[in-house]
Amino acid sequence: MNGPGDRGLLPEVAVNTAAGTVTFAVRVQPRASKNEVTGVMGGALKIRLQAPAVENRANEALVEFLAQLLKTPKSAVRILSGEHSRTKRVEIRGVTGQQVSSLLAHEA
Repeated sequence: MNGPGDRGLLPEVAVNTAAGTVTFAVRVQPRASKNEVTGVMGGALKIRLQAPAVENRANEALVEFLAQLLKTPKSAVRILSGEHSRTKRVEIRGVTGQQVSSLLAHEA
């Protein structure tokens, strides 16, 4: 498992310029004290969410949180895979890979 020293690493971000999308992995920790980006864990952006992992609430909170951070509409954020897992694959339209990578600096 990766530790706090991994903060400087960037998540693996796939940019599809033809479709105008950015795809990356997210590791979610539900039922946290606050919503925040805490670093990178195993090549995925680690995000703590206040919402519990029941009735799709953590997924909805993740979409809303990412949309808010990247200043994009919620409809531009889509969970591609891992809806029932802590590790998810997320696709966001209308943002750049650099904007996603800057989430680490923004929340640090």
